Parts: sequence; C-alpha cells; structure tokens
Amino acid sequence: MSAHTLTDSARRALDGARAAALRLGHDAVGAEHLVLGLLDDARIAEAFTAAGVPTGAARERLEAGGRRGKPRASSAGSGGDIPYTSHAKRLIELATREARRQNSGLSAEHLAVAALEEPRGTLARLLSDNGIAQPKALEIVRRQLTPNAPAREPSGPGADRAIRIPPSRPAAPAAHAAQRRRRFSWRLLLLLAVPVSVVLAWLHQSPVLVFALSCLGVLPLAGYMGEATEQLSAKTGPTIGGLLNATFGNAAELIIAIVALRAGLVELVKASITGSILGNLLLILGLSLVAGGLHRSEVRFNRTAAGMSSAMLALAVVGLVFPALFHALHPESAARASELYLSEWVAGILILTYGFSLLFSLRTHKRLFGGDPHPLEGPSWSVGRAVVVLGVATVGVAVESEILVHATEAVTQSLGLSQVFLGLIIIPLIGNAAEHAAAIMVARKGQMDLALQIALGSSTQIALLVGPLLVFAGLLLGQDMNLVFRPFEVLAIGLATGVAAILTLDGESHWFEGVQLLAVYAMVAVAAFFI
Repeated sequence: MSAHTLTDSARRALDGARAAALRLGHDAVGAEHLVLGLLDDARIAEAFTAAGVPTGAARERLEAGGRRGKPRASSAGSGGDIPYTSHAKRLIELATREARRQNSGLSAEHLAVAALEEPRGTLARLLSDNGIAQPKALEIVRRQLTPNAPAREPSGPGADRAIRIPPSRPAAPAAHAAQRRRRFSWRLLLLLAVPVSVVLAWLHQSPVLVFALSCLGVLPLAGYMGEATEQLSAKTGPTIGGLLNATFGNAAELIIAIVALRAGLVELVKASITGSILGNLLLILGLSLVAGGLHRSEVRFNRTAAGMSSAMLALAVVGLVFPALFHALHPESAARASELYLSEWVAGILILTYGFSLLFSLRTHKRLFGGDPHPLEGPSWSVGRAVVVLGVATVGVAVESEILVHATEAVTQSLGLSQVFLGLIIIPLIGNAAEHAAAIMVARKGQMDLALQIALGSSTQIALLVGPLLVFAGLLLGQDMNLVFRPFEVLAIGLATGVAAILTLDGESHWFEGVQLLAVYAMVAVAAFFI
C-alpha cells in the first residue's frame, strides 16, 4: 500500500493504532489497535454508536487486553516503527481493495467497515454480546458514513478525498428473476427423472437405467428440502433454526439409509455413513478451499468452530474404535448380542454429546463462533409454503430411495461394483449434492466460515447423529445395525480427521491445502474400488 493512496483520516487512524500499540507495550500493530485508532475519530465513533456498538466497552476491553499483552520487542525503532500483524494487514488489505473498487483513497471509513465485517473481531463479539445482528449494524454504519449532501471539495493538499460507501442493497429484481429462472430450469429438468424412474421401475426395465434416473431424481428433491429448511430457519431464529438444520440437513441421505436398512443392506448403510463423513471432510472441504482460495492469497475462518468439529470427529472415531475392538477380541458368533448392546450404548452417548454441542454452539457460547445466520438470497417463503415443500420433497425422496435401493443389487452385479464402493462414493454424493453445491458457491464468495460450517458441520452431524440414529432404526426394523465398521473405514475416517485438523486448526488456509484434501479423497476412492 503506497503512501499516496492514504487519506488524512486513514493516516490519523493508523498513527493512532501505532501509538496505542506502543503505549500498551505490544511488539506489533494488531487489529485491536486499529479499532482503538478508529475510535479516536469522532465520526467513526458516532457511526459505531448508532449501530449499537458500545464504544466505551470496546475501548475498555481493548485497553484491558493490551495491558495483559507481552512486552514490546526491543527491535522497534525510537520512532515507533513497528510491524503490523497478519490480522491487521488483512483488514487493511480488505479496506484498500474496497477503496480501489470505488476509485478513491483509503480512508478511515473503509477501515471501519472492514473492522466491522471481521466475523471474529472485537466489534463482532460486542455485537453478539448485545444481541445485535452484524449485517444490520454494518448497514447502519455504511449509511452513517455516506454523506447525504454532495461532497465538499478538498480544502488542502492533503485533505481527504470524498468517498461514498454504499449501503448493502439486495440484488436488482431482474437479477433475482434471472437467478430464479436458472434454478427453476435445472430443477424442472431433473424433476422429470422422478416420474420416469417410477414408470421404468414399475415396468421392470434396466436396473442400471432405473438406478441412474432415481439418483438424478433425488438431486432436485434434496435441493428443495435444503431450501425449505433454510426458509424455516430464517423465520424461527438461530437456535431453532440450528435444530432444524440438524434434523433435516442430511434428511435425504438418512431416508436412503433407512430404506436400505429395511431391505437388509446393512453393509451398504455402514459404507454410506463412512462415505458421507469422508465426502464432506475431504471432497467438499477441499473443493471449498480451492474455490475460496483461487483469487485470494489466503482464506481465513473461525478456528474455534474448526477445532470443535475436529474434536467431535475424533470423538466419533473413538466411538467406532471400541465396537471394532470388541469384535476383534470376541469374533465368536455368541458375542453378537453383546456387540449390538455395546453399539447401542455408544450410539446413545454420541447422540447425547451432539445435543450438548448444539447447546454449546447455539446458546451458551455462540459468540465464539461469530457471525449471524446466512441471509436468504431471493424472495422469502411463507411458513406454510416451506412446510408443504419440505413434506412433498421428503415423500419424493422416500419414493426415489425405495427405487434406488431395490436396483442396487442388480447394479453391483452388472457393473462389477461392490456395495462398499456404492456406499462410500456414489450414494453420499447423491444424498448431499445440495449441501455440496452450497458450500462451494459460498466459498467462491469468500464466506469461508459458512462453507466450513456446511462441510465440517455435516460431517459431525453424520458421525454423531445420523449414524447413531440408524443403530436405533435397525432396532425398530429388526435389523442388526451395529457400529462395527471395517478396519479400512475406521482407519480412513481417522486419517481424514487428522489431515483435516492439521490443515484447519490455524484458522487460515489456501487453495493448495484444498488440493491436498482432494488427493486424500481420491486415494480413498481408489482403495474402495479395489476392495
């Protein structure tokens, strides 16, 4: 960032940030010092106050945190020339990018908006503590900092250039209409596969063709289920919305698994559980990192959420190890009843832990996870419409699942594929297609926290909720569904969890780490093909 791009207001804010860092004894200028420098600007402080940011509390928190900081390194020059932290550099980079887009100099207003947009920053935490939605506060700040009258001419050689920070506006009606037409067209086309697959199955036509058409039919139905759930979540608030997403987020795949379980395809069901975890953890997370990092030097996300997901998946691996260990120690058939009882107890513990994770992330410690529910794109549905769409789509998925499962045995014989490969690779891709597309699209927009929430959240949901629920579904259906997985599946989940944790626990990534996750998934798929 060259000096001539700075306005006087930005220069004062940066000088104030540097002075705050020196005063508090820090060895670098961080994002918290930038906020302190911005609060010295009366106009910025007034805009923050109008948005609900308690500026006094913000200053006290930042000052108190600074006094607990480590002593300033002796390498700082006498003039206070100390470096910026990576977090502060990122905020300045985002503000500079916006200034360039507006063809203006970098101003304090740009820095203020960038600080407020940071999902894990001090301002975001203060908003969350006070029950204020971050998008709404951001809109107020933008409106406050946009002059209502024509800008005055600069009064001096170094005066601020007039800037306008436009408020967030929904896309134009024409753009929404085009988006709806595109979504409608591909869904309508794929929905044709539903009646065609039903007719062909009734006429006992080629099982491979019926299987392919039923897979295509599940795709738009799963998309409608996801959209209806999103609409309901937006109207019920984040807590109930989180429960709805937990219930229906993997509903399509759960229905397919229950139908397969009723047909006695226990190994297929187990493979689909493993495949869903691996698909979300490696394939979708990898594609999201690639999509988000192609046009950025690095992508950042909430490492608290990533760490919690990694810990939950590690817990799931433990839950799979103990039944497998019991099976290895007691291979005799007389121990099968005890093996099933052990699986039921482990499944109950996992479901209980998942419930506590919802309480932790949605209620008691939601401020640690930052951000608010993702805003809906396009028109809002009524509750009645959302419920009807969700119900019809659920019935449609159940019908298509019945057709898909009944064609599975003939497909494995015709194509030479094993049930393990179908469960590990094919069925998870079909059941989670809507979530996969959503994660990649939001990652391309730079919303990496949301992309990771979809990918990692879905993995933990499968491991700690859907899989254990299938154990109890087997109990009701008279099928011995236990948590004794093949050593290959347990090892694959364990290795995938470890690799994903290593790449995400630092809260930042880039596109090549996404490629590494995709490479691991490709190796798992190749190994599953030869099993």
